[in-house]
Amino acid sequence: MQKIFEGEKCYCKIGDILKELGVKKFMLVGKMPFHTTAITEYFENIKTPFVMFKNFTANPKYEEICEGVDLFNAQECDAIVAVGGGSAIDVAKCIKLFSKMQKGKLYFEQELFDTKIPLLAVPTTAGTGSESTKFSVFYYKGEKQSIAPEYLVPEYAFLDETLLYSLPEYQKKCTLLDALCQAIESWWSVHSNDQSKSYAKTAVEKIIKNYKGYIFDCNEAATKEIMLGSNYAGKAINITSTTAPHAMSYKLTTLYGIPHGHSVGIGLDYVWEYMINNIEKCADSRGAEYLLNVFDDIAKALGGKNAKEGSFIYKNLLKELEISGPKATKEELEILTNAVNVSRLKSHPLKLDRNALYELYKNITQN
Repeated sequence: MQKIFEGEKCYCKIGDILKELGVKKFMLVGKMPFHTTAITEYFENIKTPFVMFKNFTANPKYEEICEGVDLFNAQECDAIVAVGGGSAIDVAKCIKLFSKMQKGKLYFEQELFDTKIPLLAVPTTAGTGSESTKFSVFYYKGEKQSIAPEYLVPEYAFLDETLLYSLPEYQKKCTLLDALCQAIESWWSVHSNDQSKSYAKTAVEKIIKNYKGYIFDCNEAATKEIMLGSNYAGKAINITSTTAPHAMSYKLTTLYGIPHGHSVGIGLDYVWEYMINNIEKCADSRGAEYLLNVFDDIAKALGGKNAKEGSFIYKNLLKELEISGPKATKEELEILTNAVNVSRLKSHPLKLDRNALYELYKNITQN
């Protein structure tokens, strides 16, 4: 069971936890000095020895993770603390998972097992919810790889909203959209249950009620609610996984170099509209009427009355945040369409064939 700590400087409990766990040396995965002085100073003065690993990019590459694994083993570390956004936490998860595997073979193709290495996560963005999920994403030869054994959920998570105060506005927008899309996608996923829908509802309501105060006014109370909303979104997808907007987002990110939250945000707009207009293609065993009711419930959490009004509210949110799609050539539309792994659409509540994906990408990249 994951332990979550909340509030300003809650990460100061890390030292005591490491001591209780009997940790002799840990790996700190992140980009220190961090963007806030307080957390940087905390780790500069922590009593437990550590080695720093920061040689990874925003969309982590397999080779970068291997470098982290080599350093972890060479330094004889016995725990990992991740401080940063989703990429830092994803890298930390992979280092934990791969550190006891056989070298010379691709780690992610080997049999997975729980290494029992303690993992503590301190998110410095409010978006991925990775601190409370089993998912880790990285890229190998330009292709997205995803691993998700249950034991990759960090044992400890520290939600300090003050770490969000100094984020650039555009980064706030992108990460917020990632969290909002996760919550919405989890809500309509074919794998949803009462627990996941409760998490998703809480996430959507917190995000939609507080995004203006968080992004435009740097309001402290709003920022705290956004941090919690992001975490609830993570808990929701940890049960259901994501759906088509996420599956379609990864090639948009790699092809055009736009952040993940931006790419998934522009995709959800048209995917939702398409589903409303093609409800007869429902793939959820609970039926089309059930799915329409879910769309209405999502709309109500966004502040609307029904599915179409909810979709309209979301579309206007993108305009308010000044988030739009790139322009694509016909060749690029083919690349985007062919890059979608159809197996990753199994959670999606509507059947999407190649023609549908092509038209969706056409809308995303031409408007």
